[in-house]
Amino acid sequence: MPSAPVGFANEIDRYLSYVELEKGLSKNTAQSYENDLTQAAHFLHRSRVSGWDKVTATQLTKWLHWLSDGGFSESSQARKLSAVRMLCRHLVRERVRDDDPTELLTGPKFRRKLPHTLSTGDMGKLLAAPSGGDAYSIRDRAMLEFFYSSGLRVTELAKLSLQQVDLEHGFVRVYGKGAKERVVPLGGKARDAITAYLGSGRPRLVKPRTGSELFISERGRAISRKTVWAIVKKYAAQAGLSAAVKPHLLRHSFATHLLGGGADLRAIQEMLGHSSIGTTQIYTAVENSRLIDQHAKHHPRNKAAK
Repeated sequence: MPSAPVGFANEIDRYLSYVELEKGLSKNTAQSYENDLTQAAHFLHRSRVSGWDKVTATQLTKWLHWLSDGGFSESSQARKLSAVRMLCRHLVRERVRDDDPTELLTGPKFRRKLPHTLSTGDMGKLLAAPSGGDAYSIRDRAMLEFFYSSGLRVTELAKLSLQQVDLEHGFVRVYGKGAKERVVPLGGKARDAITAYLGSGRPRLVKPRTGSELFISERGRAISRKTVWAIVKKYAAQAGLSAAVKPHLLRHSFATHLLGGGADLRAIQEMLGHSSIGTTQIYTAVENSRLIDQHAKHHPRNKAAK
């Protein structure tokens, strides 16, 4: 991309030096800022704006419309606006400008994608897929039951130790993002599967240097995230599930099925380890979408309208 026009370039250079030296941002992040700011500067220059100190909110609104009409994605538009917004705030701090022309600007509204989930029937097929009596089948059956019963993240599941699981009282102690601790209940099926695994599956996988990891590989070490992915994919294929089943799908299904069964949203938030209730609320949209779909399929008046 060509360098920024005269009247814009110096302020961009000063701002980038500031974010690199004072804020410690990486070269790649600073380069991304430079690209976005330079692109905006060229549009403003073509609109006969002489520099950042002369830019108005109206001109920036036209720039945002230009981005939208040009086919830039919502995330790209939001990123570019964020870069310009931060620069303008910096110019106010440095007293290059008296006001911030981005203060009242709003970016594109994101349409959050609803997470995919499995139906309870498909989940039952997946959980029944590891049917063998060998150590790996016993382990995999316990892992899938545990996964669905607790809604853990893949990394949390892979790192579990024996000490974190209390089968007698039916809960697991989880250390999630930011080392935050939470306690998640375990259902009866999961507890039975883990008991069977600890009794006849895990002992056959233990090696001399095995530690206290709950789920271990054929080498007796903690199972990896990559292996968890492979296990889920393997049994989804065996169960004949057409959807692309990934480990996180079990977490989404855990939350959606709890909500559909009447669980309190705050309780689900706590079990998932979400810091904000807003993150958990996406599952209400999933449940609403399911109800609308069921209504459309099964209500007699809908059928009559076809």
